[in-house]
Amino acid sequence: MSDEPSPDPAAPAVPADPAVPAVPPVPASAAAARSRGRGPRFSRRALLLALTGGAALAAAASPVAAVGTRPRGTTPLAPPAGRVDDLLARLTLDEKVSLLHGAADPASLGQAGHVPGVPRLGIPPLRLADGPAGIRVRRTATALPAPVMLAAAFDPGLARAYGRVIGLEGRALGQDVLLSPMANLIRTPYAGRNFETFSEDPLLTADLVAEEIRGIQAEGLVATVKHFALNNQERDRTSVDVRAGEQTLHETELRAFEAAVAAGAGAVMAAYNKVDGVHAAENATLLTAILRDRWGFDGWVMSDWDAVHTTGPALAAGLDMEMPGGRRYGAALRDAVRAGRIAESAVDRAVRRILSVRERFGLLDETPSRPARDAASGARLALRVATAGATLLRNTRGTLPLTARAARSLAVVGPTAAVPFVSGGGSAHVVPDAATGPLDAIRARAGEDASVTYAVGEDLFGRPLPPLSPAVDLEGVDVAAGATWTRTVTLTASDPDEWTFLVHYGGPRPTVTLDGTELFPVRQGIAEYFVGGLLGRAPDGLHVRRTTLRLAAGPHKLTVTARGGPAGQRFRLRAVTGATRAADVADAVRAARAAHSVVLFAYEDATEGQDRATLALPGHQEALIEAVTAANARTTVVLNTSSAVTMPWLERTGAVLQMYYPGQEGAAATTAVLFGDADPGGRLTQTFPAAEDRHPTAGNPRRYPGVDGVEEYGEGVHVGHRWYEAQGVTPLFPFGHGLSYTTFRYEDLTVAPGAPEGLDVTFSVRNTGRRDGVEVAQVYLGPSPDLTALGVDQPVSALAGYRRLELAAGEQRRVTVHVTARTLSSWDTARHDWLLGTGRRTVRVGASSADPGLTVGVEVRPS
Repeated sequence: MSDEPSPDPAAPAVPADPAVPAVPPVPASAAAARSRGRGPRFSRRALLLALTGGAALAAAASPVAAVGTRPRGTTPLAPPAGRVDDLLARLTLDEKVSLLHGAADPASLGQAGHVPGVPRLGIPPLRLADGPAGIRVRRTATALPAPVMLAAAFDPGLARAYGRVIGLEGRALGQDVLLSPMANLIRTPYAGRNFETFSEDPLLTADLVAEEIRGIQAEGLVATVKHFALNNQERDRTSVDVRAGEQTLHETELRAFEAAVAAGAGAVMAAYNKVDGVHAAENATLLTAILRDRWGFDGWVMSDWDAVHTTGPALAAGLDMEMPGGRRYGAALRDAVRAGRIAESAVDRAVRRILSVRERFGLLDETPSRPARDAASGARLALRVATAGATLLRNTRGTLPLTARAARSLAVVGPTAAVPFVSGGGSAHVVPDAATGPLDAIRARAGEDASVTYAVGEDLFGRPLPPLSPAVDLEGVDVAAGATWTRTVTLTASDPDEWTFLVHYGGPRPTVTLDGTELFPVRQGIAEYFVGGLLGRAPDGLHVRRTTLRLAAGPHKLTVTARGGPAGQRFRLRAVTGATRAADVADAVRAARAAHSVVLFAYEDATEGQDRATLALPGHQEALIEAVTAANARTTVVLNTSSAVTMPWLERTGAVLQMYYPGQEGAAATTAVLFGDADPGGRLTQTFPAAEDRHPTAGNPRRYPGVDGVEEYGEGVHVGHRWYEAQGVTPLFPFGHGLSYTTFRYEDLTVAPGAPEGLDVTFSVRNTGRRDGVEVAQVYLGPSPDLTALGVDQPVSALAGYRRLELAAGEQRRVTVHVTARTLSSWDTARHDWLLGTGRRTVRVGASSADPGLTVGVEVRPS
């Protein structure tokens, strides 16, 4: 969860964990042995490989603007300084324990976590904030596009710049540790946090995670890579037991975490789920054998929020810090040490790790330096990322860009045209400095002489209720502090119909019953807090809850009770009915018929804490799209969605533009791409399936969501686009797909041995159109026959490298992409190590995973 949600005044307190169980003692000798990290090991037959194992993308290909102040924490971890030794010797047991768990912040800034300091020794407190797309505190911050949109740019240099903005703002907003980036792969399209991570592809994810960490930590903020490991869904995330084979684990999910360690990440967050029957937060295989012994990680490991289930076993496994409280690592740990059940040396080991990282980042100073926020610089980067990640999926009949008559006669449809959709819900939510709605940006760009009409199409926030008896206006009721307001009235439905009731409120949630049934009951756990980045609040900032049910014709008893709470509040009760929905669609159709072109905004509101139930657009949006496209074939659908959606309406559209959750500058970026002021620079980092039953986890509950609490990664190394090729399944849109407003041609492919050990893939790309444009050239690698002979499973085609290119009209560029020895290798379970994939292999270069492009054979031999 990595979050301490802003409480809904109506929500109950978070329940306490069960009692702390008795724990066995930790063998001091074993703990000491595990603490001695060592570097990665490789088979004698393999080449010595770099831990990052990324694509050959020189940082110079996308220069990083200098942002912020003095870089801090950018050097690799060194042996603990004398200061850490001195502090450790002077700390009491109680003080040591206090540094190993979170606690309430007496001066909270609205961040996710807080660890008290030790004033006696001058150790300041530590504040930890969520921040996958900007710093999540009560104050405003730059709301960046979601990481999945950053990833669509295929630009590690841009990822570093993105990290620097977050790092600077985190320090400026009083934070010390960032609970980001998220390195888990997009494994199933249903996962509710797909927008918080990067890609289904291990190599691309590893490259971007590593560069974002370098950017974050260059500004002196500790980066926390999460969620380690195999946390690829929200459903049953605290209990599901994930089973992945050794090869699958190392070649897919772990690759980005390994890259994060190589980039110097200061902290790692252990996941909620189990791995092979053991919770990740007490899994010694993950936290010690792999993370510390194999990869040499010298930072500290914290738990996800309330993810610790034991004291001694978790500490012995390598978990250093419990968050956000101390139910396992507080009094329970102190008492276990005093009773001799846990050696104090195990506590010292964890404290040393934490203090060493804090010393590295200057976080043991009593008054750490804080830079000033640079909101203007953050906004510029947000716009740059949103434009670079804008992904044009379809464009027929010259629908885009909007020029000439198409730019002067427009109908804009959809609720997210008027209400800016900035970010997803949960840990990713950011309070932006400002955010313009796309409708306003489109009208400004079209100019005063243009006709730009608007129709909501689908009402998200409801309309005033029909007349009630006795008459009462529930559109805006003010309840004084300490007061209670209540009314019972009759609501009469003229016809049987589907009703969606909505309550908007600014204090304790009103209780609303209809015919004796409560409409908005308090939900269990985080579902109560995390309700999305769009739907959870009205445009004026009031909380929103909604429920849908069928009403019979006739009278219904409605009772509303609202409390003012300590500060008073305003609330309103609204509804959407089948009749109002039909009227909204009719208005949209009339607007579409009257205009030359249509831009229709569609949405899907994802959040931490819940997975999607379907890949279809929610609500009645599919019917709206079908009605509007039937009225005007020159309709562009702009998708503000977290992940892949199915599109039964696709062939009726003129164009489809994927904008994900585009941050505070999303309106400007969307408008620039629609009108052709910028080329759509994004490419898909996840495959879009053609239907609900045609993706890697479809129809197999063992793969998702699990059976009897156990989930099996039965697809093995064939994650994402690799599965589609292995199974011969045609997707709706392949990995790497994205259109430009110009055209490109690939020529003259050659492959040669490259240094350090690997391959240099060289080719030419020419812009053959009349506009400047962006292309993302992608290199794919075929399997090794020698590994096949040994029984090592391999993808039919694996992403091996890429290069983002900005080419002027007519420009040709010669490009070399280095394929590393790690990318040429597979994990051999017989040796428990990497093994170079030798023999005759195929190298392909093209514009997507499905593009036949240019192909050449190459012989790979060990050095």
